[in-house]
Amino acid sequence: MRPVRAAALLLLSCAACHGCNSSSSAHPSTPPGVSLASITVTSKAFPANGDIPVDFTCDGAIRSPALTWSAPPAGTQAFAIEMDDPDAPGGDFTHWLAWNLRGETLAIGENADIGEYGGVVGTNGFNRPGYGGPCPPRGEVHRYYFRVFALDAPIDAKPGSTRDVFDAALAGHVLAEGALMGEFSH
Repeated sequence: MRPVRAAALLLLSCAACHGCNSSSSAHPSTPPGVSLASITVTSKAFPANGDIPVDFTCDGAIRSPALTWSAPPAGTQAFAIEMDDPDAPGGDFTHWLAWNLRGETLAIGENADIGEYGGVVGTNGFNRPGYGGPCPPRGEVHRYYFRVFALDAPIDAKPGSTRDVFDAALAGHVLAEGALMGEFSH
């Protein structure tokens, strides 16, 4: 591709995503150099950078925590949620995938039935659909990121899809992203 055309495409991508700056927290499907709008993600179950209560882990009831997020940018038609553990022994481990939650959704309840919000769930790293709670090796403290993505359209991924399919489907549809990090250790 000629350099001028490549630069023009990058500028268009940046404009569509509200500006250009590098972002180390951007999702892998975000093109390098593109900074997304941000949304704030919170939970009444634990504070940002705090300890995730046992009930939401493999030592407890393995319930998904309630999540709330700030208003997304104009044009948001759907939301996606991803929870992962970047400290897992084999690399990034996926604990939860959900997508196509209705665009007016700004919160989900504890142990939420994602279908009630119009969404579907994917297959987690435990090879099961839905939420899989934090479960690090004994004695290790791991970080868990609950990411919420504002999307310009529902994504084309079938229920039960894996992380690779989810990531590919997100490409080009993310308008904003926010994350809540919590920690857990046995």
